[in-house]
Amino acid sequence: MTDEVDGSFTTASKCHTSWSYSVVTTAKKEPYMERISIIGLDLAKRVFQVHGVSEKHEVVTQKKLSRSELLIWFTKLEPCLVGMEACATAHYWGRELKKLGHEVRLIPPAYVKPYVKRQKNDRADAAAICEAVSRPAMRFVAIKDKDQQAVQVLHRTRSLLIRQRVQLGNALRAHMAEFGWVFPLGMAGVTQASSAVRETPDADLPALARQVLLGLVDQIDVVKKQISSLDRQMVVWHRDHAESQRLATIPGIGVVTASAIVATLGDGKQFRSGRDFAASIGLVPRQNSSGGNDRLGRISKQGNPYLRQMLILCAISQLSGRCREKPAGGVWFEQLLKRKPARVAAAALANKMARVAWAVHTKGENYRVARTVISPEGVVTMAA
Repeated sequence: MTDEVDGSFTTASKCHTSWSYSVVTTAKKEPYMERISIIGLDLAKRVFQVHGVSEKHEVVTQKKLSRSELLIWFTKLEPCLVGMEACATAHYWGRELKKLGHEVRLIPPAYVKPYVKRQKNDRADAAAICEAVSRPAMRFVAIKDKDQQAVQVLHRTRSLLIRQRVQLGNALRAHMAEFGWVFPLGMAGVTQASSAVRETPDADLPALARQVLLGLVDQIDVVKKQISSLDRQMVVWHRDHAESQRLATIPGIGVVTASAIVATLGDGKQFRSGRDFAASIGLVPRQNSSGGNDRLGRISKQGNPYLRQMLILCAISQLSGRCREKPAGGVWFEQLLKRKPARVAAAALANKMARVAWAVHTKGENYRVARTVISPEGVVTMAA
């Protein structure tokens, strides 16, 4: 007789060869999937790309998830490290994933770009994020809570309305100049132009032009009222938060700048020192050094442009004499003005104010006026 062997043949005798088959059912085993250790998540509006690797940095999963599937998929995972770019909606997703027990880190997009391999697509971006978040020297962005984001919405809306007010005022003055009416720059000129539109006789200003320009004047009044309303809301928020009130004790820093720093800085623990905070908003010199030769240029202007603008304006107010209190730089700033141009000294003072703001915020103390002692070698500042 023949011996049954799968897919083979046996010989029963020297002159007889026969084929015999036996049906063997083999169950397909699921491929072994290692535990996901690090995930790179490329954010989008509807479709999200996931790139997960194991502890050995071997690719475990690459998939696309819809907006409704994202949190469900992360709920089934064991806690792991999730990296995302610090872009739109990143803080929201960071808070949601932290609720599920995951460790979330936000990376500035500029720091992710060097890790992108060749073609630019969602899979390459997710892989680059996964690689970047695993680097030990990578810098991350602190996840903001809802209160911080609400204050940022307040500041950004106010800034938008101020830009619109400037645009409307420039348009009004330019149109009036076409009919021989010239007004100075600034809000004073816009106020004079608005009064001229309302009071000018039709003989000097055509009725059609006057009708159109009255619409601009009305829009300027509406925007002014909206800005005033936001300013009142900002003052109310400032009075309810001790962190913002402490920052306002620094000479030159008011409600607007103090609330902006609180909304941006958070707890401040993401920075090792005040210098790191000043560098993060672009208030340090740009370097082009090589071969041991240090070449320093203008300020880098990197990071948060709005907060940098606020601190620069606070420093410039010390130059115009509008600030009655002693500036945060003290005698140091007065002597710096003798050696450097005014705007250069203002940038240096803005850097110092950023460092002082970080120290006041992280230590939870009010600003203390420094006692300055001038020695023959230079200026030595000592805390009071």
